[in-house]
Amino acid sequence: MEKATPDQLVTDDDLVQTARDAMDNAYAPYSKFRVGAALVTRGGHIFTGANVENASYGLTICAERVAVFKSVSEGRQDIARIAIVSSSGEHTYPCGACRQVLNEFGKEIRVVVADGSGDVVNVPLSELLPHSFGRESLE
Repeated sequence: MEKATPDQLVTDDDLVQTARDAMDNAYAPYSKFRVGAALVTRGGHIFTGANVENASYGLTICAERVAVFKSVSEGRQDIARIAIVSSSGEHTYPCGACRQVLNEFGKEIRVVVADGSGDVVNVPLSELLPHSFGRESLE
C-alpha cells in the first residue's frame, strides 16, 4: 500500500470547512457576495483567502487569488488543491482571472467547490481552463 502524501491527509471536506471559515473574513460591503478559499500544497501546508472588495470595483480581489498569493509569498508554489465556497449557497467556480493564476502553478491542480448543502464537486483545473496559456506557451 502506498503511503499518503501530506496533501492527501487533508480531505476535501476538511478543505471545504477551512474555506467556509475563511469566508467569514470576506470584505464584501457592495456585492454582499462573500467567498472563501483554502488551498493545500503537496507538502500539506494550508493557505486561506477571502474576497476583498473596493469602492473602485476593479481593485477588488478574489478569495482564490488571495490564497494563491499568500501561498507563493510564503515560498509554497506546489499547489495540489483549492476549495471554494460562497455565501450564495451555490457551487461557485473560480472566475477566469483566478483560473489563469492557478494555471501558472499547474494544470493538475484540483478545484473543489461546495454548495450550501455540502455537495462537493472536485474537477481538474485543466477541465475548467482547456487550451490554456501558460509558461510552455512562451518557450
